[in-house]
Amino acid sequence: MSSSTARPDSPSPPGPQDYAAEAFAPWAFAAGRGRLRLHTLVALRWRGIVGQAILLGFAALALGVRFPWLWCAPVVLLSAALNLVLYGLDRRQRQPADWENVAILAFDTVQLSSLVFFTGGVANPFAFLLVAPITLAATATRSIYVLAMVMLGFVCVAALSLWAWPLPAPLDELIKLPTLYRTGISVALASTIGFTASYAWRASQEAERMEIALNVAQQVLAREQRLSALGALAAAAAHELGAPLATIQIVSRELARESAPGTLRDDAELLVQQAERCREILRRLTEAPEARDTMHERLTLAQFLNEVIEPHIGGDIRIEGVLSGPPGKAPPEIRRLPDMLHAMTTLIDNAVDFAKLEVLVRARYDERAVILEVQDDGQGFAPEVMSRLGQPYVTTRPSGEGSRSGHEGMGLGVFIAKTLLEKSGASVTFENVRRGGAVVSARWPRSDIEAPVLRDYSSLGA
Repeated sequence: MSSSTARPDSPSPPGPQDYAAEAFAPWAFAAGRGRLRLHTLVALRWRGIVGQAILLGFAALALGVRFPWLWCAPVVLLSAALNLVLYGLDRRQRQPADWENVAILAFDTVQLSSLVFFTGGVANPFAFLLVAPITLAATATRSIYVLAMVMLGFVCVAALSLWAWPLPAPLDELIKLPTLYRTGISVALASTIGFTASYAWRASQEAERMEIALNVAQQVLAREQRLSALGALAAAAAHELGAPLATIQIVSRELARESAPGTLRDDAELLVQQAERCREILRRLTEAPEARDTMHERLTLAQFLNEVIEPHIGGDIRIEGVLSGPPGKAPPEIRRLPDMLHAMTTLIDNAVDFAKLEVLVRARYDERAVILEVQDDGQGFAPEVMSRLGQPYVTTRPSGEGSRSGHEGMGLGVFIAKTLLEKSGASVTFENVRRGGAVVSARWPRSDIEAPVLRDYSSLGA
């Protein structure tokens, strides 16, 4: 089971890079836009305003702390007034832009800083609440706005460390913190803002990129499932159209036999010929493996190997399929899984792209498992990406270098293949071969992919 392979000259179906390019179009991937709804922002701000009022009231009434109410109350009321305006905008179903969300969060940062200024500056334990609006901006806006919010946070912390009213205290107490301690708190607060914002922004970007990559994988799988369903559709069409075509053919022959020579007989004979042509087309459809419905849903490992290496026949790279198993044990029939077929084809595409002379596709089986391996004789996986293989956007050919096709990789092909294989129940590993090349192995428990036993083959072929 061996043949030389290359990519066919005919147009190839859309691959992962095509779906990814569509997903990364500017209108589909405007980073941060629409990720923070005004409704969510208004709800969060109401909680903050109520929390500020409760804390001020509790400290004054329960703890007896002296607050500059004439300064603190207007700051809280101003935030409430802004939230009423935002609530009115939210009722109009208006979607804010990034800069509008950042402007609101910047106001919250300044508002919190004002309250902290009147209540002790960085000596106030609640000064660390400044981290909240900056972290929210880091998770929902673009990097330029995140940087602006972090710089605003640094400015506010620096100002609070230099200028602030005394820390409020009960009537008989006076709290004065050492300068060194206040400096340490300022540095800790600024470091918290910087590190928390960077962590939140990084995690948010990774989550968004992963979401796009998974959407691409789902599109690829949906396409493969639609193509797989065409076989059953062709069989149903052939079955339904067979009877009316037979009737048309019989009636046309009767008309041709009973009609006098002339135009009517010629038309009737033409109908007979065209009906016979249609029946021949339907006969070919029913003879195709894709049209055998239930039988099409199962195939042997040998058939699987032939099917995944068939698209590569005709070029410079030799591809060979090897099937092995215990002596005297017939290879199992497996279920036709579109995700499994597409994933293995993708891995073979990748191997052919980097191979020097040949690609080896092995299928091994025993009583418990089925193992498929794709091995090439190229340079192997680069050490810098070895530990991250199977993650999205990991590629060693960002500009197409190092590959036979020159395709500019986006790092989604291996990710999609690994995702689809694991979805079908496989465990996937990536290794480099000592003598050169790379090997990708997928192992399934037989129960996950083995086709159910058919008891009556004759009824299926009828």
